[in-house]
Amino acid sequence: MTRIGLLYPTRDCGEDDFLALAGKLNPDLAVDFAYVPWGAGIGRVEDLDAAGKHEAVRELGAPDRLVSAARFDPAPAVVSWACSSCSFTRGLDGALEQSRVLGERLGVPARSTSLAYLTALAHLGAGRVALASVYHRDTTATFADFLAEAGVSTVRSVSADAPSDRALAAWDGDRITELAAAADHDEAEVLLIPETALHTTPLLEDLETALGKPVLTATAVTLWDSLHALGTPPVRPGLGALFSR
Repeated sequence: MTRIGLLYPTRDCGEDDFLALAGKLNPDLAVDFAYVPWGAGIGRVEDLDAAGKHEAVRELGAPDRLVSAARFDPAPAVVSWACSSCSFTRGLDGALEQSRVLGERLGVPARSTSLAYLTALAHLGAGRVALASVYHRDTTATFADFLAEAGVSTVRSVSADAPSDRALAAWDGDRITELAAAADHDEAEVLLIPETALHTTPLLEDLETALGKPVLTATAVTLWDSLHALGTPPVRPGLGALFSR
């Protein structure tokens, strides 16, 4: 049995979507969660203004905070920081530092959702993307900057400015599909939906059929990249382009 350890920001949001996808990939694939506590004095995330949310997720991704939370029993074969915004708001060097520190602490390959996006895009040979972002436009721009550091250009983005990850966990498929359609652009080779609280597993193939291009969701790239780091990237039909090659 392969065991993936996921560091995750808010309990009872998108964990069931990870488990649903893992079950489709391999019934013997185990996914365990460890939770990274929000900073003292944060209060309710949905009550923060845009700048406050941005700083809160950046603080949540502090390497020492991740290391303190990374307690898994039994030990995983690979670990990933399964939070998009908390891994890209420190820039590419910051995301690599998160990965390095976690890997040293646990003695296993360590990744993050943001780094997973870069690996998945390279796997697909794509360099131009559209962003269906749930964040405020300033945080969306930070993600575009992160991608640009790795040589990926953003040709279009939309920003839903959702109040919190818990609110996003309640989004239905229609709302996710509408956001993706609004963000799409003819020049984009791939569309990204960077949020691990969304329930996107049931939509993977339908989104790509509707848009006529690969769609990379945060949940999908996180699990795919974790297995890729072990040298066993999964190939499964019916889950979109990332899992087909």
